[in-house]
Amino acid sequence: MEYRHLGNSGMIISEIAYGNWLTHGSQVEEEAALACVRAALDAGITTFDTADVYAETRAESVLGRALKGERREGIEIFTKVYWPTGPGKNDRGLSRKHIMESIDNSLRRLETSYVDLYQAHRFDRFTPLEETMEAFADVVHSGKALYIGVSEWTADQIRRAHALARELRIPLVSSQPQYSMLWRVIEGEVVPTSQELGIGQIVWSPIAQGVLTGKYLPGEQPPAGSRATDDKGSAMISRFLSNEVLEAVQQLKPLADEAGLTLAQLAVAWVLQNSNVSAAIVGASRPEQVAENAKAAGVRLDADLMARIDEIVLPVAVTDPYLVHEGVPPQRP
Repeated sequence: MEYRHLGNSGMIISEIAYGNWLTHGSQVEEEAALACVRAALDAGITTFDTADVYAETRAESVLGRALKGERREGIEIFTKVYWPTGPGKNDRGLSRKHIMESIDNSLRRLETSYVDLYQAHRFDRFTPLEETMEAFADVVHSGKALYIGVSEWTADQIRRAHALARELRIPLVSSQPQYSMLWRVIEGEVVPTSQELGIGQIVWSPIAQGVLTGKYLPGEQPPAGSRATDDKGSAMISRFLSNEVLEAVQQLKPLADEAGLTLAQLAVAWVLQNSNVSAAIVGASRPEQVAENAKAAGVRLDADLMARIDEIVLPVAVTDPYLVHEGVPPQRP
């Protein structure tokens, strides 16, 4: 495993992070989830990402049990707040009330006294940004979180939050966007802004929900049991299932073979070539998937190979910077 600083902070994280969205507490039985976390630790992964909303809060509990007994100083635990976690009108968003209640609930489920990174899961346009950042400052100053991050915020939103964070003397160090060969919307504005401000990307879905494994074939039905056939995962993956995209992915296979990598490893290694990326989040339903994806750590792709990849996938990749923000605002009366 290789390790990188998270943005310009002093905290070092594994460049492959393990995430449990759509798996722990929902698609994967607990025994398998525990085995995946053990495989991650065995591969040298020290960074674990979750969120209070995953599996209706169960994912945090599963991760907490899986990491129980590990030396707390040797791992980094990240979680998030924003999406609804209960039926109440204040069980959502980035109000002071929801943030202060949510951090305590997350810590209880994770069985830890603090998280290394507490992230705003989306931007809340119904709550003043000053209120949100002041609440985050109190979370940090109370020792319940060490660093603050955001997820799927636009460059302008990141810049405004960073200015407030400096005033409040708290470290806003990360952005967690979707990023892959096929989804490049952060490259135009978010990455340049983050580089300027010293913010690192912790990217999710580097394998494009599994499309960049090559298992989805043009003109054929998705494999049984795959994310494309799952009610929770099919909506997001559908954008990558056109024949044009799937044909481009198949053209990547000779390049992966040439590099001595699987297609999935090539995809993860590709996002890690971006110097603003601090870590790529991988998920898994089986321990062997974790071990295989972790082999992308430390891989260096030469300029010629990167150019050939672009030649194949850039014509079908999504690059519009206005698609960064996909959050559905929390309902208000």
